[in-house]
Amino acid sequence: MAKQQTLQIDGMDCPSCTSKIEGVVCKLPGVENVSLNYTNQKMKFDLAGGASDTGAVIQAIEKLGYKIAKPAGKTPDVVLAWWQTGKGRLVIFSGILLGIAGILSFILPDYAGYGYALAALIALYPLARKAILSAISGQPFTIETLVTIAVIGAIIINEVAEAAVVVFLFLIGELLEMIAAAKARRSVQALADLVPKSAYLVVDGATREVQADTLVVGDMIEVRPGGRVPADGVIVDGQTSIDEAAVTGESMPNRKSVGDGVYAGSINADGVIRVRVEKGAENNMIARILQMVEDAEASKAPTARFIDNFSKYYTPGVIVVSALIAIIPPLLMGAAWEPWIYKGLAILLIGCPCALVLSTPAAITSGISAGAKHGLLMKGGAVLEAIGKVALVAFDKTGTLTQGTPKVTDIQVFTGTENAMLMLAGSVEAGSSHPLAVAIVDEVASREIALKTVTNAKALSGRGVQAKVGSKLVTIASPNYGREISRFSTDQDAAIEALEADGKTVAAVIVDKVLLGVFALRDELRDDAKLAMQELADIGISSVMLTGDNQRTGAALGAQLGIEVQAELMPQDKLDAIETLKARGNIAMVGDGINDAPALARADVGIAMGGGTDVALETAGAALLHERVGDQSGQGDYRHRVAPACAGYFWA
Repeated sequence: MAKQQTLQIDGMDCPSCTSKIEGVVCKLPGVENVSLNYTNQKMKFDLAGGASDTGAVIQAIEKLGYKIAKPAGKTPDVVLAWWQTGKGRLVIFSGILLGIAGILSFILPDYAGYGYALAALIALYPLARKAILSAISGQPFTIETLVTIAVIGAIIINEVAEAAVVVFLFLIGELLEMIAAAKARRSVQALADLVPKSAYLVVDGATREVQADTLVVGDMIEVRPGGRVPADGVIVDGQTSIDEAAVTGESMPNRKSVGDGVYAGSINADGVIRVRVEKGAENNMIARILQMVEDAEASKAPTARFIDNFSKYYTPGVIVVSALIAIIPPLLMGAAWEPWIYKGLAILLIGCPCALVLSTPAAITSGISAGAKHGLLMKGGAVLEAIGKVALVAFDKTGTLTQGTPKVTDIQVFTGTENAMLMLAGSVEAGSSHPLAVAIVDEVASREIALKTVTNAKALSGRGVQAKVGSKLVTIASPNYGREISRFSTDQDAAIEALEADGKTVAAVIVDKVLLGVFALRDELRDDAKLAMQELADIGISSVMLTGDNQRTGAALGAQLGIEVQAELMPQDKLDAIETLKARGNIAMVGDGINDAPALARADVGIAMGGGTDVALETAGAALLHERVGDQSGQGDYRHRVAPACAGYFWA
């Protein structure tokens, strides 16, 4: 039986390193199913016969000039600034030598060539070393080989200045790719920081602080108000409100009591609860989201697989064509050698996949620039090309189509005056940081209603809050708890049910067991969301909402937008939905949360909201620069006047 192994590789400069390493490792006997993820630099492979010795694999990788990080399986923390890295120092030193050579060309032109040659050779050394090591390992046709031949040839024909500039630009390109990859790895790894490092373990009724990663299935832990849940589990004592927005995307905190499950990384809003651990640190919700992101990024699209296969023939083909251009005219047509050798070397550079970045067509640059003007930042020409083929856009709800925070949508008063109820509710909620409390206080403040001092304020452990305003006992709670302490009439129940049917959360205001009225709250749509959906429909692109929120809320907002809705989706469900929706054509995913990251990585085009989480921004191929899904550019043409920024240039 094959045994899967994982190695962490250091020193990968660009995505082309992936196929180079995979090609060498795949040739080793007993090694199967090799998969290398450039983003996190993890390589997974199977060893036949249940073997566990990875020595031959490590040796093969190190012969290519890369290093194996230990312990395997952990993404190293990249804390060094770019100028502290070996590649950064090489770029700086080469740049200084290039600058000195440039100055010499003006004051001592006879010696400038030596300066350019020295700068070129020093910058070329690591590339030439990789080319030689790759050739020894059975990979003679690599990017480094092309650059090495071209630069050495340029020096031989005395084009030393061009040789130095070309290799310096190549190094800068590799440095930028290294910085981008390191940033992406840090952002994805930051997911793990959502899980607290410590937990309060309950033993014989007493609590003691332990490391969260030491928790095992069956342990009992205590989670206090304001703290993050350290492990997936089930509540066995207490009740509270749990904010799961970062994990599931549900906009409103959920009331949880005995028997309900909780996820690692979610926030305990108010009550003290005790939780029985159901999953270890390596298998909790955050760990699974991390794994899904890695797997989605490692999954190669058909185009990527084609390029991998094509590159096996492309690079040697470029070398052959370059040689023919340099040799045939002088030999068969009597042409001068030097200009044709120069042209042959130019073909080598133009044909280098990394050098193509330096000669990106003006149309790509123009398209990316135009997208940025309309609020869409695309991370390269490949994204621009893919975005034009999209037939369907999937949207997250919370923070993407909606504003991300609840707002008061309705106020219904059953007893007394509206201002009196607002004053009492605002006074009681003023000391709470609960999202619903903040929304109520903001609504009261917008009406400039003066608040009063409260006494005996307390949280009702997931059910609401209570305090005395003067001699009145004021309770703000869910309708279910409100019915336990007050009598609701049939009309009042009907009004509450109508609000809840519209996807709104209802908070009842009760004074001395008398229901004064209710607040209805909901995370409302962005102002431009409806028009953006219409714009997409007008250019023939379908839309669907993928949300972790409840079915009732999702359906209510989906009806306003006129789009399809899939609700109550966990991160894995969103990933599965993207896979299923791909049957309808190329798909773009727009989201902002941690729970959206796997789907963003797996979609043909991932588009992150500019104000979203770092992991969403780094995982996606494009990002909306503004906190809206449509762009108001003020131009005359209909498509530009309210162009849906998330659609980019689908119609171009």
